[in-house]
Amino acid sequence: MIFLLHSRNSDCLGCFSQMNLLTMLRSAALLAPLAYLGQMPSPFARVIADGFIAEDFYLLGFVEFAPGGEAAARLLKFICDIRQSDCADLMTAVTGKNCCLNASRTDIFLENEPQSSATKNLIHLAQMIRQGTLAMYDYGNEDENNIHYGQPAPPVYNTASIPNDLPLFLSYGGQDLLSDVNGVQTLLDTLKDHDAYKLVVQYKENYAHYDFIFGFNAKQVVYDPLVAFFRLH
Repeated sequence: MIFLLHSRNSDCLGCFSQMNLLTMLRSAALLAPLAYLGQMPSPFARVIADGFIAEDFYLLGFVEFAPGGEAAARLLKFICDIRQSDCADLMTAVTGKNCCLNASRTDIFLENEPQSSATKNLIHLAQMIRQGTLAMYDYGNEDENNIHYGQPAPPVYNTASIPNDLPLFLSYGGQDLLSDVNGVQTLLDTLKDHDAYKLVVQYKENYAHYDFIFGFNAKQVVYDPLVAFFRLH
């Protein structure tokens, strides 16, 4: 999932706390976006979400999930055993069948990906997978949610409130098991009133999640059109 923001202000990062983000943007790009996750078909993601595994990790004191660590290795073995799979091609099992990776470079990719994440971030993603909603983090009880949000349930993000005239470039792949086509279509449905000439949707049927980052043809297929979009807007 990649979000690229084209700011009106060259020092945009320094003023996020002082201004509404949307008033600072000239345009934005969403590549393989994760938004509505209720229909996510990734078997690994579903096992983690449905089994409350991220929550268990957090209760055991793991505040950071490091994919290269021993705890993650045990978790992956556990999931592979559940699914009776040898998990030989873990990248495909998690993200989908990537069409355009250079096989000779895969080991180098895996030295740097996937990156560590806060365990609470994984819990948040698991919540959205189980509930099928795009909402803020659920603290698990009404009292805690009231402390953080002033209401018993976490607020839902309203993507329909994105200004209709904000130029958006959205690209997604047909083989992606994380940003799957059904979830992206739900997102696009919320943007149905967006100005047609301000919304560019690119669908690459043979692309999976990592093709957007490591694909040998990603520059020509995705990034050249994206740069042209930013130059226009």
